[in-house]
Amino acid sequence: MPEFMTMFRLEGLPDFQQGDDLAQVIIDTFQAQQKALVAGDILVIAHKVVSKSEGACAYLDQITPSADAIELAKTVNKDPRKVEVILSQSKRIVRAVKRPDQQEGVLIAEHKNGYICANAAVDESNADHPGQLILLPENPDRSAQLLCQRLEAHFQCDLGIVISDTFGRPWRLGQTNVAIGLANVPGVMKMEGEMDAFGRPLSVTAPAFADELAAASGLLMEKSAKAPVIVFRGLDWPKTDSQSRDLIRAQNEDLFK
Repeated sequence: MPEFMTMFRLEGLPDFQQGDDLAQVIIDTFQAQQKALVAGDILVIAHKVVSKSEGACAYLDQITPSADAIELAKTVNKDPRKVEVILSQSKRIVRAVKRPDQQEGVLIAEHKNGYICANAAVDESNADHPGQLILLPENPDRSAQLLCQRLEAHFQCDLGIVISDTFGRPWRLGQTNVAIGLANVPGVMKMEGEMDAFGRPLSVTAPAFADELAAASGLLMEKSAKAPVIVFRGLDWPKTDSQSRDLIRAQNEDLFK
């Protein structure tokens, strides 16, 4: 890795709506600021602008909750319409719990794309109006790849894309951004066989490169800043045919079932 890198956020992006051409808006914003992407840049993009432009949203006034959603909503004191949307995005509910000190409990779900997260990543923050729920893109890897192709064609250089979302962590407080969609960027950098600083061979070291980028992007990607695109420049990384599932641990390796 180089001795230093730079990261900056793309300022001046608008609020996104269904049907907006996200790639073209990014291109236009760079051009308006007389800036350009260069070879090796990696863009970390908050999934919500991808979801909004693709129409991956639900609206509470259009939802009729099922009997299962109504029953589960009682357990966690949530709007049963929201629970219905969570169920629609889930393979399974891992845990449903509400502590006595909580106004509203939590549903830990396995999203249909394989991520384990709260509420199957169904979120109301940064929604355009009350009653709108923002979902994950239908296929975040495909979204990242299409964006990357458009940007590479315009800027005439190799680029990487990470689509991120904010997840909690089961054994640590607070949330951090993680990678849910990849284009060209390796999810995991396997270092088996390389040497550590003292000349000892590494056997299991495998940094989650895409997650590290996503987490670092959160330092500039404030929810109130309307800065959903962060650019990393100066990193040395191998262009890879990667997918976000590269970061998901296989079920037969799950030690905490």
